[in-house]
Amino acid sequence: MNKSKIFKILAAVGLIVVLFIYIKFFTANTNFDKEEIFVEIPTDSKYEDVQRILSPYVKNMSDFELMANLRSYPKNVKAGRFLLKKGMSAFQLVATMRRNVPVKLAFNNQERLENLCERISAQIEPDTTKLLATFRDTTFLKKNGFTKENVFAMFLPNTYEFYWNISAEKFRDKMLEEYNRFWTKERIAKAAELNLTPVQVITLASIVHKETVKKSERPTVAGVYLNRLRDGMKLQADPTVIYALKLRDNDFDQIIKRVLYNDLFVASPYNTYQNLGLPPGPIAMPDIDAIDAVLTPENHNYLYFCASVERFGYHEFAATMEQHNVNAKKYADWLNAQGTKR
Repeated sequence: MNKSKIFKILAAVGLIVVLFIYIKFFTANTNFDKEEIFVEIPTDSKYEDVQRILSPYVKNMSDFELMANLRSYPKNVKAGRFLLKKGMSAFQLVATMRRNVPVKLAFNNQERLENLCERISAQIEPDTTKLLATFRDTTFLKKNGFTKENVFAMFLPNTYEFYWNISAEKFRDKMLEEYNRFWTKERIAKAAELNLTPVQVITLASIVHKETVKKSERPTVAGVYLNRLRDGMKLQADPTVIYALKLRDNDFDQIIKRVLYNDLFVASPYNTYQNLGLPPGPIAMPDIDAIDAVLTPENHNYLYFCASVERFGYHEFAATMEQHNVNAKKYADWLNAQGTKR
């Protein structure tokens, strides 16, 4: 056999080998219809765990496993959240399992730490129990000036970016870092002028947040409560009564649109009809504008307010009890006409 024929045979064999490798490692090897999916690999997972997790989404696992071994992946498994795209090859699948994709974690409008932890645990690896235990760690609370009742004030509504497999402790520390960053010297100085601590500002802001969704009205509402605190009056805030009722019933899913007379006597440190001053912690997660409304309140002489029946969503304010009683009767009559019992 001459050299020319040998060369042609070798070339043909080489082409077959290249084609085989291309088909095996560089053609589509996914088994799902969506354009993309995320898979989550828990902390301390072994290669066998990855195989099990990926098996529903990989068309030919033997091709994936061969490529994984060629690229030393079994000895370098990473925990995290990974993006698989439709049509990825074995080569691309192994490559993507090295790229941990961050989670954009968002939260707002939570009423208590338990609800927040449930929402967070649905987006990152640590579960609700682990998160709660971390946030209520007595050493952490004492070191940073929080209590179990007011540590909820540490969480500011926003969108944050984390890796899915972040530990509960690192997540907590990141939230503390964001809290400390928010409380600039300027904001701390404003709080001091009101004779309030940052936690107390957020606690009052949570009441303002619950009282009105109208951002333009929040500085006015904040001014009412600050006037009451200044004059030694009870806040008598309906949202604190609603919170106390939900806490008593251990049911934060119930909807309470109307506070009844008997509700005002519910025994709870959160009931500001019965207790002087602020409740022991926030009754909700206030928006940033509600916090700033407390820090820069409207200067007025109002001491009372109730929902308006002429400008729905807004309130009627009063400086005297006599005028407030007139406004309150209008609202009560309107509720009765609507048949609103609770």
